[in-house]
Amino acid sequence: MELHQLRYFVAVAETGNFTRASERSHVTQPSLSQQILNLEKEVGHKLFHRLGRKAVLTEAGATFLERARRILFEVENASKELSDHPSLGRRITIGAVQTVMPYLITPFIAQCRQTHPNLQIDAREDFRAKLVAAVVEGELDLAVVPLPVKDHRVALEPLLTEPLLLVVGKEHPIASRTEINVGDLAQETFVSLGDSSALAAQIREFFGDQKFQPTIGYRCAQVATLKLFVSKGLGISILPQLARLPDDQDTLTYLRLTGTTPTRELVIIRHLQRYQSRGAEQFLTLLREQVKLRDETTAPAS
Repeated sequence: MELHQLRYFVAVAETGNFTRASERSHVTQPSLSQQILNLEKEVGHKLFHRLGRKAVLTEAGATFLERARRILFEVENASKELSDHPSLGRRITIGAVQTVMPYLITPFIAQCRQTHPNLQIDAREDFRAKLVAAVVEGELDLAVVPLPVKDHRVALEPLLTEPLLLVVGKEHPIASRTEINVGDLAQETFVSLGDSSALAAQIREFFGDQKFQPTIGYRCAQVATLKLFVSKGLGISILPQLARLPDDQDTLTYLRLTGTTPTRELVIIRHLQRYQSRGAEQFLTLLREQVKLRDETTAPAS
């Protein structure tokens, strides 16, 4: 029995399909199928019912799946622990959503390269659901995402809570207002991130709680594009305080909504069972310090 056979078996069990499992495992389907057959011969039991394009675990397969996952966990943890020598460079892979990566993580990585050259950081920007899945599957050591996160296989550590701010163009009539509430926005056109964005989902929930239906005129994939639309007077939007940059003051105005200010909570997610390397712990210690310093120096929104 070989480790790659166990990995292929788990991939088929989790995807329910030999084709998707082969794509995930970066191996041809005939090769993967043959390795599964070899594994079944070795354990002496049929592990899957082949139902057309579906692969469904047999009773023996369901029992074997728990052991296979445990074996792979232990091998992975042992490998990380043995390679995690203090004198060696430490490599970690981290992730963050689009409204966090460029504003918090990227500057932080640049700083770490100068102050902690032994800490090698690979980074991935993606949607929350994909980052959670990547942490669960071991592709990422940790990720920074907004709540809610409901997967029981990950541990959550609060990182920061920040307000969501109304953002308008510098020439917009609202820009000079000192007070504004949700009801004042009924005639406005909004610029939003796409439906897959965790921020867009949270804003929809907030407006729903306020019994307010915003008019969405433009949808963007990136915050930078959203800001450009707003700066040109094409609409208004809501962004987290983290996305507020010094350069924005020339073209954008950020305002707090009166009455009830929406907030979001960012958390660090890690797998509950995977070995946490010294590099990951070092990164987290530095990140916590950076966030604490940022909280102490961030000026209130105007």
